[in-house]
Amino acid sequence: MERYYQPEIETASREQILAWQNERLVKQVRHVWDHVPYYRGKMEEKGLAPDDIQSVDDLHKLPFLTKDDLRDAYPYGLLAKPLADCVRIQSTSGTTGRRVVAFYTQHDLDLWEDCCARAIMAAGGTSDDVCHVSYGYGLFTGGPGLNGGSHKVGCLTLPMSSGNTDRQLQFMVDLGSTILCCTPSYAAYLAESIHERGLRDQIQLKAGIFGAEAWSEEMRRDIEQKLGIKAYDIYGLTETSGPGVAFECSEQTGMHINEDHFIAEIIDPDTGEVLPEGSKGELVFTSITKEAFPLLRYRTRDICVLTREKCPCGRTHVKMCKPMGRSDDMLIVKGVNVFPSQIETVLLEQGYPANYQIIVDRVNNSDTLEVMVEMTPENFSDSLGRITEMEKGLVAALKAMLGIYAKVRLVAPKTITRSEGKAVRVIDKRKI
Repeated sequence: MERYYQPEIETASREQILAWQNERLVKQVRHVWDHVPYYRGKMEEKGLAPDDIQSVDDLHKLPFLTKDDLRDAYPYGLLAKPLADCVRIQSTSGTTGRRVVAFYTQHDLDLWEDCCARAIMAAGGTSDDVCHVSYGYGLFTGGPGLNGGSHKVGCLTLPMSSGNTDRQLQFMVDLGSTILCCTPSYAAYLAESIHERGLRDQIQLKAGIFGAEAWSEEMRRDIEQKLGIKAYDIYGLTETSGPGVAFECSEQTGMHINEDHFIAEIIDPDTGEVLPEGSKGELVFTSITKEAFPLLRYRTRDICVLTREKCPCGRTHVKMCKPMGRSDDMLIVKGVNVFPSQIETVLLEQGYPANYQIIVDRVNNSDTLEVMVEMTPENFSDSLGRITEMEKGLVAALKAMLGIYAKVRLVAPKTITRSEGKAVRVIDKRKI
């Protein structure tokens, strides 16, 4: 039986959802016009005033916001509430340039936690569950978001944060964790560690809620098999609140976007033109209920597709597919678009773990692509001839997927540094 945290909202009619969006968008545009000079300036540049936005049909008139805008306006330039009304700051996990900071009122935190609670219940969570939260805490939104959502569902919450794998596993066993929340790469690492320690029979996990980084369907199945769970995807951005913007239901045919809080668009990443429903393009979000840090038409750089096909789970909110890559981290190698997710798919299909690094360089004015891949303990070999044959097999499989040659370097198990947060998959050494 499907469980809902807020059934009257999650199963609302299309007409009701649109009515909420129209009302809240108009109110939000007026809010930022009145309280955020940065927004008002961008609207005036386009000759817009609040009265020009009467419904969702007018959304396309508004200017886009990008991460560069957030950096330019750092720290308080996009704040729409007095600091005295704000109770929390979160920040992105990026390490370069100015950090992006987001502000929250208590109202904002309540709505964010509601969204995360919807995700936990969609994964089968109840007040009887032990929710093991291994996302990072602190400035990173993963831990606080799922922590708050877990509280609202009534789960017994373990605020583990990431790292200290021995303690993670001890608590997982001793306290009977049933729902694991972390990045997919850390879930894979924990699964590996459980296998090594012979703890599989002592683990009571039934579901995992994984997000914050790209992961393939192949990686999902691998984690599910190793942990004996059902793995659910969750999506969010620090800029728009954090995890819980969208989440998977039991059907796992896409992630339901919480449309009572966010309006989603798909645009052409090059022209900015809004694309028809069902088109593949860049995902854009407008937050219509956030008070302190509302973003209008924020460009996520994630490439995906939206669908309104009826979902057997009963939820009526639009679904987004798993992002197919990012318009800003897509690699162009020898003129070919290469997404790390494509490489991951090949590796997992060929029986290799999701522990790899992509190294791109430019030698004699020509791009080079190298993929460093860990062998599993089962296929590990110290025979040079055997390794060479395995590398040739992967080279052929990658060329079939990408259309270009990629050098493959197989390395011993445990050679590539494990990630407890977002995995570092790409090293681009090109000086362009």
